Amino acid sequence: MRASIDKRMHALLRGHGAVQLSRLLGLGSTTQSGSLQSTSSVYWDDCNSDWTDFAIFSDHITELSSARPSQPFFFLKPPSSILLPASGPLIRPKGVSLHHEIELGLIIGPPPSGKSSWKNMPNDASTALSAVSGYLLTIDMTARNVQNEAKKKGLPWSIAKGFDTFLPVSNVIAKEKIPDPHDIEIYLSINGEDKQRDSTNLMLFNIPWMLSDISQVMALEEGDLVLTGTPKGVGPVVAGDKLKCGLLVGGKELEEARLEVECVDQGAEEPYEYRET
Repeated sequence: MRASIDKRMHALLRGHGAVQLSRLLGLGSTTQSGSLQSTSSVYWDDCNSDWTDFAIFSDHITELSSARPSQPFFFLKPPSSILLPASGPLIRPKGVSLHHEIELGLIIGPPPSGKSSWKNMPNDASTALSAVSGYLLTIDMTARNVQNEAKKKGLPWSIAKGFDTFLPVSNVIAKEKIPDPHDIEIYLSINGEDKQRDSTNLMLFNIPWMLSDISQVMALEEGDLVLTGTPKGVGPVVAGDKLKCGLLVGGKELEEARLEVECVDQGAEEPYEYRET
């Protein structure tokens, strides 16, 4: 299954002139007036561990009753969580309260000449955007009850973010289709009803800040994908729900960013069931 995912993702990226994604990173961000919340980065090729950087957006902080951070922090998300376009349903594990979080993903491009990676990037727009080679629209699915228990007990969030199919992704969006990633609209609907819809200009931690912060801790490599935040409105997803996501630039929706997936419950033959530790 994993090999199949890698081959299909690589083919998808090659078809759009992009590199293979090799790791998974998530970053959380906060908005000025409070709309976007969570950021993540994703890597797909030969990834041993994946991570998500989590900085909150104000309104989303409020809806989750979380403390407002002064800087981003990150957590892990495995590459096996990736669900490629039209490759099957989103699976809700037994005992899990599943929530949706729509996010824009940044695909990291080749590092500067003579460098093997993007390390200690300055917090400036020209450097940040030169590091980006393309985009994806993604849904960072979260087992909210699992995450809440982990936060309460000071435990890692890996289980809450890492189940199989917990990262549906769109087709690759060419860099030139998004002239300014801080000025687009992203949305998510369930069964035809809008649940999340906001502009990325509401991010408190902008993209240069995110990439600079991440690269000071761990080098960003070609093919990495950094997710940049979710609007307010996160909420439950249950079996039978049909999720539809999109991205608008200048009021016009990009066809390649459209993402549709249906949720199903974990099969009865599967042994896993979440129970509080």
